[in-house]
Amino acid sequence: MEIWDAYLRDGTKAGVDLVRGEPVPEGLYHLVSDVLVRHRDGDYLLMQRAFSKPNYAGCWEATAGGSALKGENALQCAIRETKEETGMEGEMQEIAQPLYDKDTVYHSFLCVTNQQKDSVICQPGETETYRWLSEKEFVLFIHSGQMIDRQKTRMLPWLKKMGYVK
Repeated sequence: MEIWDAYLRDGTKAGVDLVRGEPVPEGLYHLVSDVLVRHRDGDYLLMQRAFSKPNYAGCWEATAGGSALKGENALQCAIRETKEETGMEGEMQEIAQPLYDKDTVYHSFLCVTNQQKDSVICQPGETETYRWLSEKEFVLFIHSGQMIDRQKTRMLPWLKKMGYVK
C-alpha cells in the first residue's frame, strides 16, 4: 500500500494521509513530480511506457516521475522516481511553477545527467525501452503529436522559455 501526504491548494500539508487507489477528498491534492532528462551533450531521454499500463500503453513519454511518498517533497520524489524509472541521476532543477489539476499538484523538473547513455535502466511494469533524441529531434517529437498531451501541458512554460514551442 502506497501512502501519500495530502496538500491544500496553498501547497501546505493538510495533515491527512492519502492511499494510492482511493479517491482524493475534494479540496485536497497529492503531489506528483515530472522529470525531463537531458544529457549534458543536449540529447533528451524518451522512455516507452509498458504495454501493460492502463493509460498511454506503449507510448513514448518525455518524462519520468510519479507520486510523492509520505514524507517526500517534490525534489526528493523527482530524484527517486528518475532513479527508479531510468537509472539516471544528475543535477535537478524545478523548471515550472506547480500546476494544480483536479486532485493533483504537479512539479516539473529537468535532470541534467552526464551518465553513460547506455546505462539507462527500464523499470519492469513501467517502461519497455528507451531512446535518446537530439535537441532537434526532441523539438520534432514535441510537434509530432506523439508527446503525451498532459505531459506537454505541464512542461509548456519551460518548452516556451526554451523556444521549443510558441
